[in-house]
Amino acid sequence: MPSRATQPSAKKLRSTSRIGQRRQVVIPKAVLDELQLHEGDLLEVTAHAGCVSMKPKRVLDDDDTLTASEASKVRHGLKQLKQGNTRPWVQVKHELGL
Repeated sequence: MPSRATQPSAKKLRSTSRIGQRRQVVIPKAVLDELQLHEGDLLEVTAHAGCVSMKPKRVLDDDDTLTASEASKVRHGLKQLKQGNTRPWVQVKHELGL
């Protein structure tokens, strides 16, 4: 799934859509773009007090979640990057004998 680094803005987009013969609803392109949704993304649909809402749903596999140790290593690596402590991959491979 593509990265969604930016958050949607606070502006409201309104549009009218028609329910198709197989209960399909077309989401207007402007709304799709604003929420950075793509074909195959999941939506959580809820009904409450006569209103229907759709919310993007992000599903994570257990394999996609970092352990505390892995998260610590990522933070350490990001800190090194910010400090400029980097070496070219070719040099690292040479040092490791790869």
